[in-house]
Amino acid sequence: MYKDNSLVPSEAVRLAALGLLARAPRAYADLAREIRHFAQRIVGPSLELLGPSLELFKVESLIEVQDSKGNPKAPHDEQMMALTEAGRDELRRLMTASLRGPMGEVNKLIIALKMHFFETLSPEERRIQAEMLQEACERELTRLTDLRGHPAEEGGLLVPWLDHEIAEIESRRDWLEAQLARSARS
Repeated sequence: MYKDNSLVPSEAVRLAALGLLARAPRAYADLAREIRHFAQRIVGPSLELLGPSLELFKVESLIEVQDSKGNPKAPHDEQMMALTEAGRDELRRLMTASLRGPMGEVNKLIIALKMHFFETLSPEERRIQAEMLQEACERELTRLTDLRGHPAEEGGLLVPWLDHEIAEIESRRDWLEAQLARSARS
């Protein structure tokens, strides 16, 4: 984690693994495959996202082996992994981390993961996360609107591109506001 309580890229992989296991135990190979599939669909292949080995999670007591067939000698990739209480605490820490700077690929992955595992948070934590994401949108809007307000050379596509980006962020912010209002009623 960075000093500003935001996740380093490899922690996105950690969040993915722990979030998936919070839902249900999974075979080691299935867990690795699901993490890779999700991350690559959001940001594409990335060396920056090479996370810690799932074996490290065992050493850290975040996950444990649960062989559903009672076979302690099951092949490594068929071993069932389950989240421990320490793993649940770590998941909560990762889910409540802040976002770093401008919206880049890693932040988009972290937001997607937070949305994917939103139900693992308490109602109050969900509200705080939704507000934090709205604030991130507002910061991004301020930055891009400022750039949009400076005269650009005639002819290029910068201004239409900025208009597109601004509209996308406004849409994301509005969607988050609606989700926050809906969860407040629940």
